Amino acid sequence: MQHRGVLLLALLTLLALASAVAKKKDKVKKGGPGSECVEWTWGPCTPSSKDCGAGFREGTCGAQTQRIRCRVPCNWKKEFGADCKYKFESWGACDGGTGTKARQGTLKKARYNAQCQETIRVTKPCTPKTKAKAKAKKGKGKD
Repeated sequence: MQHRGVLLLALLTLLALASAVAKKKDKVKKGGPGSECVEWTWGPCTPSSKDCGAGFREGTCGAQTQRIRCRVPCNWKKEFGADCKYKFESWGACDGGTGTKARQGTLKKARYNAQCQETIRVTKPCTPKTKAKAKAKKGKGKD
C-alpha cells in the first residue's frame, strides 16, 4: 500500500513537470527569437524628445509588432537620415560665388532596410581664415 502511494506521487510529479516544460516552450515560440517571422520591416528611429538622442524604432512582421531602443546621433544630417552611412571624400575648394564648399559621399551601409541614395552631395559654408595662432602667442612671449 505504501509503495503504491510513493509510485502515484512520483507519477503526479512527473506529469506536473512535463506540463511546466510545455508551457515554457509555448512562450518562447510566440514572440522570441525562435518565432516563425523572418522578414521584419523596421521604421526610422524616432527620438523620445527633441530631434536627437535616445528613442524607439518600430518593426512589423505580419501581425507582429516590436519596439526596440535606438539612438539618433545629434550631429546627423536630416536630409539622408541616421540609418544611411556614407563614405565621404575630402572637402573641395571654396566656391567664391556661393561662399560654400562641397563634398560627395557614396553609400557604405543601409541599416534596418532604410531607403538610401547611392550618392549624396553636401555643402557647408567656407570658414574665413583667422589669425588665432597669432593671438594666442601674443601673451606668451619673452619681454
